[in-house]
Formats: sequence, C-alpha cells, structure tokens
Amino acid sequence: MTEAVAPARRKRTALEVLRELRQPKVMVMLALGFASGLPFLLTANTFGYWLRDDGTSLVAIGFISWVGFAYAFKVYWSPLVDRVDVPLLGRLGRRRGWMLLCQILVSIGLLGMALVGTAGGLAAIGAFALLTAFASATQDIAIDAWRIEAAADADEVGLMTSAAQLGYRIALLVTDALVIAAAARVGWSISYIGMAVLMALCTIATLCAAEPTRADVVLHQKPPLWSLRGLSDAIVGPFVDFFANHKRAGMVMLLMVALYRLPDFVMGPMYNPFYHDLGLSKDTVAWVRGSSGLVATFLGIAAAGLSAVRLGMLPTLVTGLVLEGVGTAAFALLTLNASTGVFATVMTLDAFAQAFAGVALVTYMSSLTSLGYTATQYAMLSSTYALLGKFLKGFSGIAIETLTPTQGLLGAYATAFVATGLTAIPPLLLLLLLWRMQRIRR
Repeated sequence: MTEAVAPARRKRTALEVLRELRQPKVMVMLALGFASGLPFLLTANTFGYWLRDDGTSLVAIGFISWVGFAYAFKVYWSPLVDRVDVPLLGRLGRRRGWMLLCQILVSIGLLGMALVGTAGGLAAIGAFALLTAFASATQDIAIDAWRIEAAADADEVGLMTSAAQLGYRIALLVTDALVIAAAARVGWSISYIGMAVLMALCTIATLCAAEPTRADVVLHQKPPLWSLRGLSDAIVGPFVDFFANHKRAGMVMLLMVALYRLPDFVMGPMYNPFYHDLGLSKDTVAWVRGSSGLVATFLGIAAAGLSAVRLGMLPTLVTGLVLEGVGTAAFALLTLNASTGVFATVMTLDAFAQAFAGVALVTYMSSLTSLGYTATQYAMLSSTYALLGKFLKGFSGIAIETLTPTQGLLGAYATAFVATGLTAIPPLLLLLLLWRMQRIRR
C-alpha cells in the first residue's frame, strides 16, 4: 500500500493576509499588545524625563532604571503563570486570569507613582515604579503565551506577532509623545493618572479575548504541579526541552538573543535627559515622535514582516541589528546640530530601526517555543535579551558624568551613543555563526 503524502502547505496570498487582519483575535491581540507596551516607558525613559525635569541627577536616574530588572527576571516566576490559575480570576481561564490581575496591579502602580510624585522621595515613587514593572513583566508572560497559543499555525503566529508589535509600538508613542506633551501642560502627575485610567480600560481587551485551548492536551498530560515530577517538569522541563530541540545551536541562540537589543537598551535611561540637556522642548519631542516617528514605526513593522517572509528569519535579524546600531549611533549627530530637521531625521531612523528589530526578534523567539512550555520558554528567551541590557543601562548615568569633565556634557553623550551603537557587532557575529550552523545542518 502506498503511503499518502501530505500536500505542502500553501502560502497565503497578500489579499488573504489582509483579510485575516479582520479576525477578532487579531484585533484583541492589537489591544493586548498596547496593554503590554503601555507601562514600559512609564517606568523607564519617560520616567527618566520626569525625574530629570524635577532636578534628579543622571546617576540616580540610571540606578532607578533598575526597576526594569523585573522584565529580565520574569523567567523565575513564569512557571507559575504556565501552570497555576489565579484565585477567583482563574475562572476566566489561566491566561486571561493572569492578564486581568496584572492590568489591575499596573493601574494601581501608575496611580501610586502619580499621587506620590518626586516630592514624596525617590524611594517611594521608585517602589510604585517597581510594582508597575513587576506587574507589567508578569502581564507580558501571560500575553506572550496567549499570542502563541491563540494562533492556529506558524503563519498566524507571525500575524499575531505583527499585531502585538503594532499595538506595543503605538503604546510606546502614547507613553512617550503624548505623556510628554501632556506633562508640559498639566504636569507629570496628572499625565500619569491618565495613563492609569488608560491601563484600566485595557482590561476590556482581556475580557473580550477567548481563552486559547491549543496547548490544553499537552498540559493535561503533564503530572500535577504539586507532585515532585510536576514541579520538576514546570521548572526544569522547559529548559531541557529547549536544548533537546535546538542542541548545540541552543546556547548560541541564547547568547545572540542576550546581546541583540543592547544598542537599544544601554543608553535607554539617557534619551529623554539628553533631549532635556539639548534644550529641546517637550512639544518638539512629542510632535516628532507622534508624526514621523509614528509613520516610521508602522513602516518598520511592515518591512520586518515582509523581510521575514521573503528573505527568511536570519537575514531579517541581521538587517534589524545593523539598523539598530546605526540608529543608536546617529544620536551623536544631535550634539553637532540639534535643529528640528536633524532631530526628526534621527528619530525617524531610530523608530524604524527599533520597530524592525523588535518584530524580527519577537517572531524569531516565538518560533523557538514548544506547546506546554510556551510561557516559560518565551519568558526565558525574553528575559535573556533583557537581562544584560537592563543591567548595563543602570550605569549609563555614571558613564555620562564620568566623561563630562574631559569631553563636556554633549561630548560625553556623543561618545556614549557611538559606543552603544558598536555593541551591535558581537551579536552580528553570532548571527553569522548561526547562519553557518543552519547551512551545515541542511
């Protein structure tokens, strides 16, 4: 008897992809991507602008940015999100229960930051920022798992990832451009209260989401979490499974992921203080980010998706990395000419680069996960790419102030931005190694 051969899966046409954008779950993913991105800058760059505006030193701004370590350490509590239902809210489903709990906590954290303000002391506002970052990182674990498990196949994973990144990038623009413009008119505290209300509205997306069931069969076959085997599987299983699937390339993948976003992360806390020290007005920063920055973000997301389909994943990652390095180093030009035109050009390049690189890396990491370990494996990968960058950015203020006596404040900024751009070289070499390993396996 001749064995039946499964027909090759037909690629979707561009028209079919556009039709799928109207799916309810894609719209929900867009909103959840927005919810994921909304708290990020409010405890990072935008928070740094607020602190600098109120006279906080660059050293303190750099160190307080370490609240972002919550995103780097989330892998340690991700097994709970993978295997445990939230009390009471768990009736919504495991993924939705965790998302709703975290969105409530983020709203409380942002409201606390607004009410305490810098007048309440850095320790108090920093504590609420830590709560916000911790809840946000946990929300990311649940949303990333939902995104991968709600997709019917690999093509839909890419579609859902693009929707998530679009929502995420819109949130970054809102919490950057809109908040900065609002702060110039009504103050930082009122602006953060507005963001707390907006975060609370994001719970509507969670309530409208359908709980994914694609991983249920795999999860039901696993031993109970409270048993020794179940606990071992929840904690160790995701890592054993990852290296069993990817073998020797697994460690190279992790190292590459760990270094990939360094050009974006290392100077993260210094961007808005840099604009402040350049003398750029809040309105100028907000206008550029909300106009050409928004268009560049959309183009970067679309270009990365097209590149992944047409060129493949590794060439897309290489392109994103080169763009990241050049985009970050380009900020040094502003120390020579901080006119609105030059600022808009540099910001547009950076927005395109970050959007392109973000989609490339998230799509790549999503492709490396296995059902049954979705939340933990993706948390492992995203924690890996966040850890080193989050650590190094804490010293960005010290770097600027150390270089200032010999190079001047703007010269120190220029040197730091160029040096950060060069951090794209090590992960680029690792990508080329992965490319070679992939060809040998074929």
